[in-house]
Amino acid sequence: MTASEPARGKPEGLRITVEVPVLSLGAGLADYEGLGRYVDSLRKPSGLHMTLLHVGILDHLLADIEKWTRGLSTADKVLPEIVSWLTELPVLEGFLGKTDRLIPLGGGRLMGFEVDVPQEVHDYQALLVQGLHVLLDELGLDNIDDFILSSPALGYRSPRWLPHIAVGKAKSRHEEPIEIAPVAIEFGDSRIRNGQALPSAK
Repeated sequence: MTASEPARGKPEGLRITVEVPVLSLGAGLADYEGLGRYVDSLRKPSGLHMTLLHVGILDHLLADIEKWTRGLSTADKVLPEIVSWLTELPVLEGFLGKTDRLIPLGGGRLMGFEVDVPQEVHDYQALLVQGLHVLLDELGLDNIDDFILSSPALGYRSPRWLPHIAVGKAKSRHEEPIEIAPVAIEFGDSRIRNGQALPSAK
């Protein structure tokens, strides 16, 4: 599933995602910096990552769940279950990917690599979505697909997951995809972004 890129500005809480960090790009820093002719305000290479599942700001997700269930699934009931599920997720081992294309993201506000990844990465991402379905069902939600696509916290806009890495600001709002020379990408093991800020599951 594809989540929209969050708006800039100070968030009201830490966003939680399951992601894989980028360990290396192409032949080195020069390959990445060369993208500056296509993209403004390139992100720092050390912060590049590919999101596998966007969970969002927990307080916002809890509010969405409570509203959807008309108050039956309250924050104090569901938070421990969500935290437990996140912390018990299996780890996807590092892998190699490649890209030869820059695409607009978030309604054209950003540009990113469209990434070819091994089938096991697609399988792992599908496992995450299936696990999210099971979790939400156990939390008392109905019409779970509708909830996932309508929850502002989760931020999904499409049921199809497109592997991508946001790299910088689009030069114009309506950029077209750009073909580039092939770039090899090395990814590390999957991790929970801001996982250290999760409350202890009880």
